[in-house]
Amino acid sequence: MALQLYNTQTRQKQVFEPIDAANVRMYVCGPTVYDFAHIGNARPLIVFDVLYRLLRHLYGEDHVTYVRNITDVDDKINARAAERNISIRELTEETNATFQADAKALGCLEPNIQPRATEHIHAMIALIERLILTRHAYVAEGHVLFDVPSMPDYGRLSRRPLDEMVAGARVEVAPYKKSPTDFVLWKPSAANEPGWESPWGYGRPGWHLECSAMSWQYLGEVFDIHGGGIDLVFPHHENEIAQTCSAFGHSVMANYWLHNGFLQVEGQKMSKSLGNFITIREALKDWPGEVLRFNMLKAHYRQPIDWTLASLNESQRELDKFYPVAKQFAVSSATLAPEFLVALEDDLNTPEAITVLRRLYREAQSGDVALAGTRFASSGHFIGLFQSDLADWNPAPILLDKSHVESLIEARLEARRTKDWAESDRLRDELIGMGIALKDNKDGTTSWEVKR
Repeated sequence: MALQLYNTQTRQKQVFEPIDAANVRMYVCGPTVYDFAHIGNARPLIVFDVLYRLLRHLYGEDHVTYVRNITDVDDKINARAAERNISIRELTEETNATFQADAKALGCLEPNIQPRATEHIHAMIALIERLILTRHAYVAEGHVLFDVPSMPDYGRLSRRPLDEMVAGARVEVAPYKKSPTDFVLWKPSAANEPGWESPWGYGRPGWHLECSAMSWQYLGEVFDIHGGGIDLVFPHHENEIAQTCSAFGHSVMANYWLHNGFLQVEGQKMSKSLGNFITIREALKDWPGEVLRFNMLKAHYRQPIDWTLASLNESQRELDKFYPVAKQFAVSSATLAPEFLVALEDDLNTPEAITVLRRLYREAQSGDVALAGTRFASSGHFIGLFQSDLADWNPAPILLDKSHVESLIEARLEARRTKDWAESDRLRDELIGMGIALKDNKDGTTSWEVKR
């Protein structure tokens, strides 16, 4: 089966055909290094790491270039550095070191190139000069702005009506703008703010500009794959396309646009106000990185994912079971299960790939042990599992919200009292999935204990 990827640009799965099979090029939006990355940021890290591994397998390790940028100039960075009374460079170095350690703990390979925005200001200035020359940008009161109406097909990626774009972008109302949709390419910096000399005065780039500049520098004017979270489709990726296509006169910036879905925590949007904001660093204190990774991969990357304690416990239990078997066999990319590879080639269908992995695990314990076991170990390793030595794999304790467990048990008892057997069975299955062993007592009560 040929690799097929869902292209946000066309809203359909397409057979992947690289511009140059000897140099497959992928750009993914990286972190803004002002604070610890949250667990939602882990999703694109893991998703595009799997794609990177697959591309290297299909085209050769030396024939794939993966670029993931580091945003180290941003108003959030300025504010956080001032809040902590440290230099901007000190903040970004510290935060980036934490991010790199987190990515490694999640089993992610390092991209080929991780360019910093602050080291590519000259490329950004050159890009702005091209946009001014082609009449897609203009200078106004020390700012340089992209002239959105100058690009007739602006909005093609997100497919939003113009009025929705204005609302969605939360555009700054400014008298110097020709159109409310116009966005900043360059803005003035105060003396105490980061800035660089430019033809338009001392200032700094707009956020969208850096990705256009750095992808151009390392991957060319048009490249194969651009990825990121679904929240980046508009305005960030829309504006990247506008800048790059207008500067170089191409109809596309990247041939395939891939976006991972949103992440919720226990059924709610993650936010600090709700008290459910989880950083990768915090999650790694409770779980091995492979548990977090496996938990992510059990959902298809384009679908929303609900990050729950129950699902983490189940992922932990399953890896505890897998690990001793996987470590009995040598790993080789030549022994990947064919149906496992077919699943990944179908738009990174990791849930189906994991279904294959589970079958191989069962076969490794009976039947053709050697072949199934080698394919099991190799296939799991391919998606970033089974990376630790068995001696280093310490099963983590099952974490439970006791009050939540007891509320589910009480709800099940009520369903049994009202003879709602379907609801009773559903609640029983949910509790079993959390690792809870139930015992229905003769007096009508239910006792429980945790089973790994």
